Amino acid sequence: MDAIKLLELAGYEVVFPQAQTCCGQPAYNSGFKDLSLDVIRHTINTFSQHSLPLIVPSASCAGMIKHHYQHALKKESALPNDDTDAKNAAELAERTFELIDFLLDKLPYHRLKKRPSMRVCLHQSCSAQREMKVAASWEKILIRMPHIDVLKPQYADECCGFGGTFAVKSPDVSAVMTEDKCRAILNTQAEYIVSGDCGCLMNLSGHLEHRIEHQEEPIKPMHLASFIAQQFELSDEH
Repeated sequence: MDAIKLLELAGYEVVFPQAQTCCGQPAYNSGFKDLSLDVIRHTINTFSQHSLPLIVPSASCAGMIKHHYQHALKKESALPNDDTDAKNAAELAERTFELIDFLLDKLPYHRLKKRPSMRVCLHQSCSAQREMKVAASWEKILIRMPHIDVLKPQYADECCGFGGTFAVKSPDVSAVMTEDKCRAILNTQAEYIVSGDCGCLMNLSGHLEHRIEHQEEPIKPMHLASFIAQQFELSDEH
């Protein structure tokens, strides 16, 4: 909802197709080829009803649609409509954007509400850094807010340990990676930890809540959309 509020603040009318589902990444990354192709084709069909930009509030999901749909469909050669599927995937990829990167130069920053200074730790996800290449936009949008002190943890470019099903398949390795990342985040002494990927935030916030003891002032996790909406006093989050 905060993503929609930000898009409307930037002057856009938001169309939300009710038929949309998961982008198919969990099944695709886990090797369930047929199941993922069903979801991929459904998503392409759902968002081909309009020739509008597809704005995705997750670098991971955006990366799946923009970079992996075409690859998945090209590998599937048994069906006669493969060329059409791949072309439709390519067309959708061309108009797919990650939310924060899309909004960077479109928000009315002059309408920011005056707020006390705050320390914010930014987690730039693997998908944002290496697949969608929008991590710099996440930092830039925060820097444009004069009351925000943007902090990045030590080893900021390293994975938080989630990696989707990696956390399920290799829980011990994942837990150590998450522990290291959370310690580095806490060392920044930030008030908020923000990111544009909900998977990372779920992993980090869960670990901070249940595994990190003796936090004097708990750090608050927020999706970038909600955090930015809060700065414009659009969000219900406090």
